[in-house]
Amino acid sequence: MASFGRVLTAMVTPFDDADALDLDKAQELAAWLVENGNDGLVIAGTTGESATLTHAEQGELIKAVVDAVDVPVVAGAGSNDTRAALDLTEKATAAGASAILTVTPYYNRPSQDGLDRHFRAVAGATDLPVILYDIPVRSGRKIDTSTILKLAHDVDNIVGVKDAAGDVAETAALIAAAPDHFAVYSGEDKLTLPLLAVGAVGVIGVASHWAGREMGAMIDAFFSGDVSKATELNQRLLASWDFESGDLTPNPIPSKAMLKVLGMAVGECRPPMGPEPEGLQDAARRIIATLGRNG
Repeated sequence: MASFGRVLTAMVTPFDDADALDLDKAQELAAWLVENGNDGLVIAGTTGESATLTHAEQGELIKAVVDAVDVPVVAGAGSNDTRAALDLTEKATAAGASAILTVTPYYNRPSQDGLDRHFRAVAGATDLPVILYDIPVRSGRKIDTSTILKLAHDVDNIVGVKDAAGDVAETAALIAAAPDHFAVYSGEDKLTLPLLAVGAVGVIGVASHWAGREMGAMIDAFFSGDVSKATELNQRLLASWDFESGDLTPNPIPSKAMLKVLGMAVGECRPPMGPEPEGLQDAARRIIATLGRNG
């Protein structure tokens, strides 16, 4: 098992009716997710609406979750400004995080040399393990495999990547050339099983908000050699993959609707996300029914 576990949820950030950070609900949700199949949590990532959190809020949120659970807490601490990423990394380290998740600097589209320098600076700002987050659909820039490999071999505390690049063949090439200690996590739920087949160790997921146990069972089946069972479980989860994000309901709107259905009200998304469209909670109930549960 990877050092942070096989199933980690990129947790949504709860807000109250006044759109303020709800730390009590964050602690409640974190504990509930651990009880429902998660080996670890990622806090203040994309699904956690990090783009709408202040640096102070991110530090408070990470500390609150660290205090609430006894599993690894990976802190989202990325920015498109290297100085801001360093500040967030230092705050997350001080808050007691187990590791740092640092996303590709978005919008400004730096060169590969710029990415290399940025990630080395982040890794140098902490003694914690650092996981890169490669998500070109949101960041506008792919971290080249050669750049990831150079960082993995040169920087001791860069220990993995959350891979949401969507190219399984390229990920296979990365894993083949990476150091043995370097872990690849699926960052796209629907590609988890294919990525396991080429050497990924687990998933940092979204549907694990409601299907953590099922996702864990799929991964366990794969690693135990029962690929047929893993395939069957993946097929049961296809509707969840489709539900978790879309053009009309971008992530994390569906997850927050689903949590309401499951009795874990976590508030609305902060603008510009939202509002939740009519009928989304009915769709959430149908998803839960596909898993053989009631919502």
